Amino acid sequence: MKKVADIVVLGGGLGGCMAALAAAKAGLRVILTEETDWLGGQLTTQAVPPDEHPWIERFGCTRTYREFRERVRRYYRDNYPLTKEARANPLLNPGNGWVSRLCHEPRVAVRVLEDMLAPFVASGRIAVLYGCKPVGAAVHEDAIQEVAVHRTSDGATIKLVGGCYLDATECGDLLPLAGAEHVTGAEARGETGEPHAPEIADPLDMQSITHVFALDYCPGGDFTIPKPEQYAFWRSFVPGFSRTPLLDWIIPDANGSGERRSVLFPDGVSAVVLWTYRRIADAAQFAGGLYDSDVTLVNWSQNDYFLGPIYGVPAPERARHLEGARQLSLSLLYWLQTEAPRPDGGRGYPGLRLRPDVLGTADGLAKQPYIRESRRIRALQTVTERDVSKELRGERGIRRYEDSVGVGSYHLDLHPTTRTNRMFYIPTYPYEIPLGALLPVRLRNLLPACKNIGTTQIANGCYRLHPTEWNIGESAGYLAAYAVANGIAPRTVRDDPAHLQAYLALLDAEGIERHWPDDLPV
Repeated sequence: MKKVADIVVLGGGLGGCMAALAAAKAGLRVILTEETDWLGGQLTTQAVPPDEHPWIERFGCTRTYREFRERVRRYYRDNYPLTKEARANPLLNPGNGWVSRLCHEPRVAVRVLEDMLAPFVASGRIAVLYGCKPVGAAVHEDAIQEVAVHRTSDGATIKLVGGCYLDATECGDLLPLAGAEHVTGAEARGETGEPHAPEIADPLDMQSITHVFALDYCPGGDFTIPKPEQYAFWRSFVPGFSRTPLLDWIIPDANGSGERRSVLFPDGVSAVVLWTYRRIADAAQFAGGLYDSDVTLVNWSQNDYFLGPIYGVPAPERARHLEGARQLSLSLLYWLQTEAPRPDGGRGYPGLRLRPDVLGTADGLAKQPYIRESRRIRALQTVTERDVSKELRGERGIRRYEDSVGVGSYHLDLHPTTRTNRMFYIPTYPYEIPLGALLPVRLRNLLPACKNIGTTQIANGCYRLHPTEWNIGESAGYLAAYAVANGIAPRTVRDDPAHLQAYLALLDAEGIERHWPDDLPV
């Protein structure tokens, strides 16, 4: 079976959806694939509320990302019985989670994304192929000729043909299939010049993954799950970077400067309150007792899985680590329900209840684990720690690029890695996205469209978050559309001043903020 379009986008996460939307807005026909039955990637199938910067309500994202955020709020106002105060709040945060100014249910994000794509799906300009994963690619003279995807529903192989191919898969799966030069894991300090890079490169030293799950809490109830198969292991497991077990209220500081105490619910003592951290439904904001309880998502230090990578390894090892991440999360829940010390001296919160309906799964865990780090292209320009770190840039401030295709801001946030267990949380300046980071060194019609752009592992720690992935996908979609419409390779856009100015003008017209204001208080 063969399907043909102007643009082929592999992966239906935030970057993939925006790449498809941008290309469709530009008048091209697009095929968009997604492994699961939900669009949205880290925001939906991986169940991670949007990690955003302090200026997000007024600057620092694309116009479509701002539209998405307002559509989410409007969806709650139009469809949910909110309290008078919540309804009147122009900056409604449905969950009042403290990780984000817009903690909301994954299902709402799915609905909003589908609505944003709906006109182009209805017109046939975007065709979405669910349950499809790339399994092969044909390349000739440095150009991809077709990509084969496997459809899980019937085992069929579908060959996708287009003028430009965008890899928006969560792990950069198209890169090895197409033979694209790429990097995995940790680069060596001698290669990147980054103070926090290791002395020796290790392609398998990747950031941990987390299998998120959804909970509510019914005091007096007992929803204790069966003891997980690996519970004995995880209950006694002490990471090399800690003096306490992983399943404990004591969590290590990301910069290795001590420990922090965490609690499930506020107890009047200074500690990290986990229940409200990624809470996606604050029951107090909904009228008529709509919710029995708050609903929260569990993506904590205690269920970061770092015993091995899930790509770049043989299939049995990948399966073992995916199951290990799942078992760790189930073990954390079982510990919370049965053994976790409570402030009153007791142990366990049996009233914690898994909410499979929230995540659209049978077991209450997200459809996919949260994947922080992808394969990354060898690009014409690679962003490093030196381009974003506040300490390293000093008085030079924000690094600005004449060919910037977007902006973002976040700390350099590296979770424990799989081999060395390195982790850190480094202050940064807001950053810009150079066009060269979207251009592979060789392949002429391949573009990255999510967290697989030309960054180092360390720089990926801030370029991987929701608004940035969205921006990358949208800008890559417009780049692909511009290149195909003009019959040129994407890298020609960067090399030719006339094409570059026309492309950047297109981004400006489409509301993609490419530079931070000079007077930004940083």
